[in-house]
Amino acid sequence: MTDNLALQSALAFIGRLLLAAIFLSSGFEKLADPAGTIEYIRAANLPLPTVAYAIALVVELGGSILLVLGYQTRLAALAMAVFTLASALGFHTNFADQNQMIHFMKNLAITGGFLQIAAFGAGAFSLDRRASRV
Repeated sequence: MTDNLALQSALAFIGRLLLAAIFLSSGFEKLADPAGTIEYIRAANLPLPTVAYAIALVVELGGSILLVLGYQTRLAALAMAVFTLASALGFHTNFADQNQMIHFMKNLAITGGFLQIAAFGAGAFSLDRRASRV
């Protein structure tokens, strides 16, 4: 596969879309119910729930849009990796609950995906690549 640049480019693009889809959906849910989201953050005993809500919106919606476009992709992926790991630690550490363990491990896997994007970039189908050719 390493010799097939078209396949690599397509897979990188699809990977970015799939990762972004999770966070776009979550971001729009948060946008539709700010009070519920802020209460959920408060119930997790996290500090500054209103500020955390605003950060979540920016990272989830803004980061996802940047990923889809492939613009400032490494920075967006790094921010989303930090956010996803922080979410795992803030919301999913009750390991006695198997569901929470699954969510924790899912967040770790997603964080790994974002770190791959941060390390290797967006691929050929991206605004980052177009900008580097100009």
